Amino acid sequence: MSAPNLIDTQELEFNNGIFDAAAFARQALSSPQALATVIDHTILKPEATRSQVEEVCREAAHYRFACAMVNPAWVALAVNELKGTGIPVGVVIGFPLGASLASTLRQEAEALTRLGATELDMVLPIGHLKSGDRNAVHHAVSAAAEVAHNSGALLKVILETALLTTEEKLLASEISITAGADFIKTSTGFAKGGATADDIALMRGVAGSRCGVKASGGIRTLADARAMLEAGASRIGASASVAILRELGAE
Repeated sequence: MSAPNLIDTQELEFNNGIFDAAAFARQALSSPQALATVIDHTILKPEATRSQVEEVCREAAHYRFACAMVNPAWVALAVNELKGTGIPVGVVIGFPLGASLASTLRQEAEALTRLGATELDMVLPIGHLKSGDRNAVHHAVSAAAEVAHNSGALLKVILETALLTTEEKLLASEISITAGADFIKTSTGFAKGGATADDIALMRGVAGSRCGVKASGGIRTLADARAMLEAGASRIGASASVAILRELGAE
């Protein structure tokens, strides 16, 4: 299930099959309501409590965020909290190290989609990528993509750009897209750096109109969100989502 009133990607993102970042950014930043539809409202800190997860779900429903993004242990709770709101539940898998077996990713994806998650953010196998094992990377992503798509869910693949060279970012983006990613994503928020406008532009250059690009990691202000959108992001992950919307005038 998609979040309601998402920006019409066919009309607003593309011009002759090319992603129009400027047009997308203008529309997304036109109101707090428009901006909310491209933000994954996120709570992934390991010490998060039940009450904090419930609050994030209430905020996701109130502001109409693209989804509420939680850790696996909280998916059932989030699905229950958001029942009837139309707001999807997102969840991370292979998180945050990107060192899971492909079979584990598949099992995790199957279990979480059965619980009701409809957006899966997986960490690409970083060590295999840096070892030059393209087949292992492709296999892991395609295993998760198959489960996600069979369940009607989206798959976003986290590259962890702070740990990669430029060449590795390009390669990771291409492998992820050809393996079935619906989005390629910058960061977990747990590495030494997060999203940068340069990385978003590079990733969008690879993705073109083939998939979305999600900026995540260190996005705390409206200026941060604006920079990512103008560079080519079509989704943003943030825990400071409410504060960002309030900068744009949200109540």
